[in-house]
Amino acid sequence: MDSLSASIINTAVGLSQAQAQQAIQTQVLKTALNMQAAAAAALVQALPTPGLASSGSVGTLLNVYA
Repeated sequence: MDSLSASIINTAVGLSQAQAQQAIQTQVLKTALNMQAAAAAALVQALPTPGLASSGSVGTLLNVYA
């Protein structure tokens, strides 16, 4: 096998390994993002519902949640 063929094979193997490593890193990132999203949703759900306004001109006539 000449040096050019060996170089091409080594490059192909290196690229294949890099693609596999990148796929693993992407999956780890997605998992971390999903865990953070779940934690953020839990924090939002833990917030108490704000009380209704009982005086003043803002919030006493219409009760709307966005």
